[in-house]
Amino acid sequence: MQLKRVVVTGVGAVTPLGNNVNDYWNNLINGVSGAAPITRFDASKFKSQFACEVKNFNVEEYLDRKEARKMDRFSHFGIAAASQAVKDAGLDAEGVADKDRIGVIWASGIGGLDTFLEECSNFAKGDGTPRFNPFFIPKMISDIAAGHISMRFGFRGPNFCVVSACASSTNALIDAYNYIRLGMADAIVAGGSEAVINEAGVGGFNAMHAMSTRNDSPQTASRPYDKDRDGFILGEGGAGLILEEYEHAKKRGAKIYAEIVGGGMSADAHHLTAPHPEGLGAMNVMFNALKDGELKAEQIDYVNTHGTSTPLGDIAEVKAIEKVFGEHAYKMNISSTKSMTGHLLGAAGAIEALACVLAVKNDIVPPTINHFTDDPEFDSRLNFTFNTAQKRTLNYALSNTFGFGGHNACVIVKKYS
Repeated sequence: MQLKRVVVTGVGAVTPLGNNVNDYWNNLINGVSGAAPITRFDASKFKSQFACEVKNFNVEEYLDRKEARKMDRFSHFGIAAASQAVKDAGLDAEGVADKDRIGVIWASGIGGLDTFLEECSNFAKGDGTPRFNPFFIPKMISDIAAGHISMRFGFRGPNFCVVSACASSTNALIDAYNYIRLGMADAIVAGGSEAVINEAGVGGFNAMHAMSTRNDSPQTASRPYDKDRDGFILGEGGAGLILEEYEHAKKRGAKIYAEIVGGGMSADAHHLTAPHPEGLGAMNVMFNALKDGELKAEQIDYVNTHGTSTPLGDIAEVKAIEKVFGEHAYKMNISSTKSMTGHLLGAAGAIEALACVLAVKNDIVPPTINHFTDDPEFDSRLNFTFNTAQKRTLNYALSNTFGFGGHNACVIVKKYS
């Protein structure tokens, strides 16, 4: 069977760096941090009192107030990012495509945590009489954003949610890629959204000692590969990419950003939350993606790492990169855009794959900001793109995401020409 080519024809984003793709990309390459003290609740008693919040977002630009009240914040971000992507691709025009062959595969690692927290808190404060909102369950479940997006545009193709912790939206992209190249859909709205900056989200990750507690300097707190890194910053938002079969896109005259050419998946099978110390799962997932794309390691120009700024995670991933790429590891660019966006959990893969798409399109590698002190654990020959974006020809970029439970996924993006 001849597999079909898959290209990216539309993009959308709601992020801590901006509520559209242009703002996100410009702030990314300019090394802007999205971190600041938390405004969504009083965090003064929490170990981490800062996060990468989405700023100045108005859901009524996409939904009327009545409809918005029936959705959790993670669905708001999903609707907004997907709407931007659909419009950008021109798939919202009447008669442009067979809607039975356009799908939605939208990820969220946690789903409607705001809704869950609110409903359970209200019940706990009451007299024990169950007075739950009839939209409680439909607002909370992780798959509901995919449902809302399909209903909004009438897309009747494959429709589901992927949940694999912080690898979720990369898995969504891989699933979309596979459905299209196997001929099961013409186009798919793929991506993910997350919104867990609340008491439960921050408190839960604090209890795991996973997040930075550098409260005196939020903007410099996420510092992947720096000797003094102390954990990730919680982020929120989402991104959507329109993946489309190449001939279908060409036939309708769609603009093409880049091509998706490989996807890999693996499991650490090691620990609930910690990575395999030698990066075994990370190594396997990159090998699997290269094999899927029929690529040699030497063809990759840029790796957008999972790079969460945790003491163990950064080391394990770099060990894996060195094993996969060998001497070529010193010729590539490596960077962690989480140094600017924070960690969007289930939506991280989508915004980072988008960064790779824009990187190969524009031949610019976004930086890893907040590097102050070299860590002797890392080979000084590695180019982590510290503090400043770098221009270079980029033909292939690989995006890594790893999730609690040992879930690993990565996707490879190719320059379109």
